[in-house]
Amino acid sequence: MVVGALADAGADTSTIAQSLSKLKTGAEFRFEKTTRHGIGATKFHVTGGETKKHRHLSQIIKMIEDADIAERVKRDATAVFRRLGEAEAAVHRVAVEKVHLHEVGAVDSIADIVGTCLGLALLGVEEIQCSAVNTGSGTVKTEHGLLPVPAPATAALLAGKPIYARGPKAELTTPTGAAVAVTLASRFGAVPAMRLTSVGYGAGGREFPNHASVLRVMLGEASAATEAVIEANIDDLTQQVLGNAVGRLLDNGALDVTFRPTFLKNKRPGTLLRVVTRPEDRERLAQIVVASFGPSACALSLTSAAFRPAG
Repeated sequence: MVVGALADAGADTSTIAQSLSKLKTGAEFRFEKTTRHGIGATKFHVTGGETKKHRHLSQIIKMIEDADIAERVKRDATAVFRRLGEAEAAVHRVAVEKVHLHEVGAVDSIADIVGTCLGLALLGVEEIQCSAVNTGSGTVKTEHGLLPVPAPATAALLAGKPIYARGPKAELTTPTGAAVAVTLASRFGAVPAMRLTSVGYGAGGREFPNHASVLRVMLGEASAATEAVIEANIDDLTQQVLGNAVGRLLDNGALDVTFRPTFLKNKRPGTLLRVVTRPEDRERLAQIVVASFGPSACALSLTSAAFRPAG
């Protein structure tokens, strides 16, 4: 789905296919324009090739290193597979050199990871940021039998990252997708401040009755926004509670915190909280505001702007 989304956003499909053929797997690669729940998307297909599914990490890395592809692609793809191998080794309690990569050692998974790195290089992507990850729910059939979603390797890879489960009871994030995200993304959270230049949708192989099986990528250029503002209307609280919140926000990276008396609806006395922060810290500090005062005590407003000194 990531390869399809990058192609949909503008990555050259013929270059991706030609480069993947240099892995010498014997597989064929093609891109199909399709729709999922009315959303136009691109589906990446991998057909034929070697049927061998069980590979050691060293075999896959050698396959990548021997291919005539860009060094950036080799570096990124190798890093993703190393991360994946480490997660599988931790789950199975074996040394990473001995772990067998089952589904993720198949030709289609290798093409997915290398193809993703190719697409990012072709589009000149310099930094990747990822949303919270929808893992899905239920169970999934694997070489190791029926496993809960997220699968053990997926859960290990996403440790410390924001996840949720919404939509159909199915595996919505595979170990391959999780490895790509945690290895290549610099941060997880809300959409960063940027000037949007292109959007692409990659189609999944399954259709769901009430859920568009697509993955979206958004390409853009970093905006001029250097600071963000969080504002919240807070019900009347003691100065001690407000003061504790100021300290907590400043300790967690806020650039400035101010309070101003105000009146809320029904002429209730309250306080207007204003937090100035860096755009990348905005969501984290907003969570601290909610945790400090409670969701029912404040109404948040998040904005980004470029602040320049007078003169």
